[in-house]
Amino acid sequence: MKIIVAPDSFKGSLTAIKAAEAMAEGIRELDHQTDLILLPAADGGEGTMSAMVRATSGKLVEHQVEDPLGRNVSACYGVLGDAQTCVIEIAEASGLTLLKEEEQNPLIASSFGTGQLIGYALDAGFRKFIIGLGGSATNDGGAGILEALGMKFLDRDGQRLARGGGSLGELFKIDASNFDRRLAESTFLIASDVENPFIGEQGASAIFGPQKGATPELVEQLDNNLRNFADKVEQLIGMALHHKQGAGAAGGAGGALQAFFKGDMQRGVDVVLEEMDFESYIETADLVITGEGKSDSQTLSGKTPFGIAQVAKRAGKPVILISGVVESESRNLLQSYFTEVYSIVGAEVSAEQAMSDAYSQLKIKTQTAVNTFMENN
Repeated sequence: MKIIVAPDSFKGSLTAIKAAEAMAEGIRELDHQTDLILLPAADGGEGTMSAMVRATSGKLVEHQVEDPLGRNVSACYGVLGDAQTCVIEIAEASGLTLLKEEEQNPLIASSFGTGQLIGYALDAGFRKFIIGLGGSATNDGGAGILEALGMKFLDRDGQRLARGGGSLGELFKIDASNFDRRLAESTFLIASDVENPFIGEQGASAIFGPQKGATPELVEQLDNNLRNFADKVEQLIGMALHHKQGAGAAGGAGGALQAFFKGDMQRGVDVVLEEMDFESYIETADLVITGEGKSDSQTLSGKTPFGIAQVAKRAGKPVILISGVVESESRNLLQSYFTEVYSIVGAEVSAEQAMSDAYSQLKIKTQTAVNTFMENN
């Protein structure tokens, strides 16, 4: 029997790689002769880079850059196995996980470090990029990325703005005269699981700002600031980011990338699975197992397990979903896309136990799922 193990991370407890290893260990203890292929995946957020680098036998390149608050931090970009493609996650240098809860402040958090990583990759000769959007601590519209690559953001007096989303309301002029010209020679594939617009009720500030430390009052200020930023971008290049699909990803960085970088935005999981050549692996598989920390109706909006389920369905392969917790209201909906749906949290396992003993609990639940599948098939 050949089984593909392709989970996303279980947020707060297991990386995608660790989750895959837990699942695989459970299956091997059940039947050591099972042919296992581990393909930990992602959807544009944290883990995107490592998933693609691992699957293509690529490498990581480390640099010192600025974290969201301007402190030095080690961050990596990935080089895929083709030695031509550079993968950069915004979460790597500008991620929420880099900050303590009391440090979260979208007024001052900047995506500058991500721009620095792009600059280092350009210095190394890369001109083909995949940018993973997700998990950012920022709400600066990607201004930090652009500034690190030579763009200037000036107030009415011609002074440079402070970094972060809090100062964008003072933006009077964008000076792109020193914007890195190597970017015009480069192509960018933007991977994101978010379709939110730049501003408004479904925009970057309203939907994601509270996760990054924004109060309701700050959300309104940040949204107005992004509106001003979008106005100035439209004056400069003629593109209206305000309600552009996907522009609200990563605190508005999706908008900056669409406006100033040559390339396309695609659903993150599709980008990852294509680069991993996932479909070729699935052709000879008997079963696919995927999972994530929490599964609910949002899973079906482009999260990793849903993307994998779609590929499996096209290939006519059964796919099992094993998640930390499955929202009861969404179970019937999920079961229309997955052969079986399992939740670690249940009558015998509490949420606290599932988090603190995640590896072991995932291993046990995977054994149960595969054993049941084998008995019924």
